[in-house]
Amino acid sequence: MRPEVALPVLLPLLTGAVSLLFWRARPMQRFLAVAGNVALLMVSLWLFVSTLSDGYVTMQMGSWPAPFGITLIADLLSAVMVLMTALIGLAMGVYSLATTGRGHEKFGYYPLMHLLLAGVMGAFLTGDIFNLYVWFEVMLVASFALLILGGERAQMEGAIKYVTLNLLASVIFLTAVGLLYGMVGTLNMADIALRMDEAEHTGMVEVLAVMFMVAFGIKAAAFPLFFWLPASYHTPPVAVSALFAGLLTKVGVYAMFRVFTLMFDQTMGYLQEIMLWGAAFTMVTGVLGAAAQHEFRRILSFHIVSQIGYMILGLALYTPLAIAGGVFAIVHNMVVKTNLFLISGITHRLQGTYQLKKMGGLYRDRPWLAVAFFLSAFSLAGIPPLSGFFAKFVIVRAGLEIEAYVVTGIALAVGLMTLYSMVKIWNEVFWKSLPEDNDVPATATPTGDDGRLLKPSLWMMYSPVMVLALFSLLIGVLAEPIMWVMMGIGDQLFEPSGYIEAVLGASASADDVLLQPTGAAEDQPEADAGETAR
Repeated sequence: MRPEVALPVLLPLLTGAVSLLFWRARPMQRFLAVAGNVALLMVSLWLFVSTLSDGYVTMQMGSWPAPFGITLIADLLSAVMVLMTALIGLAMGVYSLATTGRGHEKFGYYPLMHLLLAGVMGAFLTGDIFNLYVWFEVMLVASFALLILGGERAQMEGAIKYVTLNLLASVIFLTAVGLLYGMVGTLNMADIALRMDEAEHTGMVEVLAVMFMVAFGIKAAAFPLFFWLPASYHTPPVAVSALFAGLLTKVGVYAMFRVFTLMFDQTMGYLQEIMLWGAAFTMVTGVLGAAAQHEFRRILSFHIVSQIGYMILGLALYTPLAIAGGVFAIVHNMVVKTNLFLISGITHRLQGTYQLKKMGGLYRDRPWLAVAFFLSAFSLAGIPPLSGFFAKFVIVRAGLEIEAYVVTGIALAVGLMTLYSMVKIWNEVFWKSLPEDNDVPATATPTGDDGRLLKPSLWMMYSPVMVLALFSLLIGVLAEPIMWVMMGIGDQLFEPSGYIEAVLGASASADDVLLQPTGAAEDQPEADAGETAR
């Protein structure tokens, strides 16, 4: 029994349920938003330390042995993603205290936030492909409810695009799961990995791989079905935008890393070229879309798409170094992208608009906010010695090692275009003087997202912003030990036999022999008879 692998899922579910019990007690809901996420961060640290020590931490739900029961498993990738999710959840809990008005709290903002965190944690820790689909749907329900909270027209328009494309992805995902079960007779991902190499219908394997790639690509907002994201992420309250930016698309990318290194690694030779060019077009379309925008959150939304391209590129290059760089990009982006959205909320609080042309002067009025933006924005652009530089450096190096010169050149060019967008925001919001047509004073009366007056509480907005900015700087300063962890992730994903053995235990060896064609076991040397097919 390893409770640390189950607690990151159970805690936000429990916290959300308790928040519902205090539906009319707003102070208790606000307290739980912070206390519950502090506890979540603690158990996530526990899981990360356990995974560093043991390599894999597993738990069989209901004591049913794998592959018959539901497995929860954490490897280094899962543990890192869980830890980063808990950190962002805590930052959002504190930030929301200053930005969420009574109207949104009355309609379940905090229980929905905890439900979303539970869905993300479940997706990272499940060892069952159908349960991965279930946790995706939990996230979809919670995120859709948060997206329409407030009921404004722009929110509804964005929500329709958001839910339509994500439901399409869910249909493709569920269809692929059903076909996969019909082919291999199991839903346990480790067991599927063993049986997939023995699948008779290789053409069907490739079809299923493409279906999973499309489903997860939509969830991750990859080219060409990414337009739902910039159409919707700028419409909800800023705390919701920041939560979505930090977490939701990263779950789609995580699913691609998990499925294509564990279950469909034999199809990467067929799909690698598609993924490479998909990543390149994702980077280019995202950064060009951002360059054309003049609204703070819309620029950031397009850059979510652009940065997803770097993460997929790490998988598409398909070497341990490239995968390590892709995961490094995920971790770095979760921090800086969340922080940039939080900063946009503070600038809106101070100057009453998200339009760059109507903003200005914040470098002189709020120098610490300018420093936090500088660290996050230029990290996103990949300026050394910030965290984004090391993520991009590793991916570019991996691309050059396998002579993928074209997509590597595109990645470098996109970094320059990202710098252009960040400099544009810096110049318009922080450097130039406040335009005369903006009559909002520097200490604007604070209101919640529903328009109700709030007590002055800028320190609650500043504190998570400064922590995340320092954390981004720390990732760059401690790049060497962090890269050691990333390389461990790359090695684990590239050699999935450890994952399979952790889930199936001693039965993996026997099952592997049973799955071989008649006479295959006898033809192998005795020393190799106990090895897995991987």
